[in-house]
Amino acid sequence: MRLGVLDVGSNTVHLLVVDAHPGARPLPAHSHKADLRLAQLLDPSGAIGPEGVDRLAAIVREAMEAAEDKGVEEVLPFATSAVREATNADEVLARVRDETGVDLQVLSGEEEAKLTFLAARRWFGWSAGKLLVLDIGGGSLEIAYGIDEEPDAAVSLPLGAGRLTAAWLPADPPEAADVKALRRHVRAQIARTVGEFARFGAPDHIVATSKTFKQLARLAGAARSADGLYVQRELKRKSLEDWVPRLAAMTTRERAELPGVSEGRANQLLAGALVAEGAMDLFGVENVEICPWALREGVILRRLDHLPAS
Repeated sequence: MRLGVLDVGSNTVHLLVVDAHPGARPLPAHSHKADLRLAQLLDPSGAIGPEGVDRLAAIVREAMEAAEDKGVEEVLPFATSAVREATNADEVLARVRDETGVDLQVLSGEEEAKLTFLAARRWFGWSAGKLLVLDIGGGSLEIAYGIDEEPDAAVSLPLGAGRLTAAWLPADPPEAADVKALRRHVRAQIARTVGEFARFGAPDHIVATSKTFKQLARLAGAARSADGLYVQRELKRKSLEDWVPRLAAMTTRERAELPGVSEGRANQLLAGALVAEGAMDLFGVENVEICPWALREGVILRRLDHLPAS
């Protein structure tokens, strides 16, 4: 069947269309993406303002039209941290449902972590042993660990690259004091969770997903996305530590000119790098392997698991 997954994230609204059936690898057929930056459209009370809600409804409607044009039989719509944590989330969801007919399912942070973990487990297989999975989104950082398809531990922290940029790094280029303060904040948040994972022992394989990690790996010399899904890509902590001060000294425009860095995410790359650096350091990780699959694929795989075998 042709499935679509509609991901209303903190940075983008992304429709991924795949051809899939139980027991087979989902094959991407179409991708429709629009920048929204919901995490940066919150007002001082934490609500998504009228302009943001208008744009969200319009983009969801556009994505559903694209899904229909591509012959999608079922769309799996969900929203993550930006909608989940908005003070007017119920109102936003009702408005989207009334105007588009789409009932967005709001995932909890733990559900995000578990579904991303499932995607990584399926990608690397059982031979990867105990997995530690790190995922930096626009609104949150997810960490999960386990040996099965259901992780033994899964947490979500409010350390998304977009959220932190808006709250901590207002200047362009950022002030050195702001970068230092953000680094302290990130490390304090992550440090509180390390013990929860340490009791399970050392992981056999450490994996990172998300656009932030992919862009950081590309800066550190990993293969381009055009080289295909099956090229192994890694990010070493030493390379990341070398890049953080360089990114901190750059303007958004200068970062956008770096290899693999998209213009729309250049402003939040430093915050993402600080989160990646903090997580890798505090978990004692020297290098991570980049996983092409993440939350959207996890949602699709979970749906396929509930379909009858043909």
